Amino acid sequence: MSRIQFATLADYPCHQQTVTDWLWQTFGHGASRAFYAAIVESSLRNEGLLLTFIALAGEKLFGTAGLWRCDLLSLQDLTPWLAALYIDPPARGQGVGAALQRHVMAYSRRAGFDVLYLYATFTGYYERHGWEYLGDGIDYPVQAVRLYRHRFAGSQA
Repeated sequence: MSRIQFATLADYPCHQQTVTDWLWQTFGHGASRAFYAAIVESSLRNEGLLLTFIALAGEKLFGTAGLWRCDLLSLQDLTPWLAALYIDPPARGQGVGAALQRHVMAYSRRAGFDVLYLYATFTGYYERHGWEYLGDGIDYPVQAVRLYRHRFAGSQA
């Protein structure tokens, strides 16, 4: 695989449709494609919250992840969230997901955040990447999920 670089989707809007399709097909669970298209459209920026980051080599897209104000309706008081991490299947197992997480974390720390949250429906992956399991939560409408936190060094959060 060529050298992976990271950018915001706003810098490569040509990948907007692919990212929308990935999110809808992977996380849609009954939500419309238009819903995911609106999220992606709203995230076309280079700062703030509701950002979409991408991993690419040249013009080839390998993955995406979001930095969202909230990703779990039942826990809106926690912010920000690493959300919608997706790696294209041919690129899985090559460290792209871990590198993309590190990129979002570095951006978050530079932006002044002390902590990131995420949730998952599976176990093992995020623990291997330094995420602290906080307990269980509920995703809409009634799906059990695992809650995680990553504190940045020196943070009291």
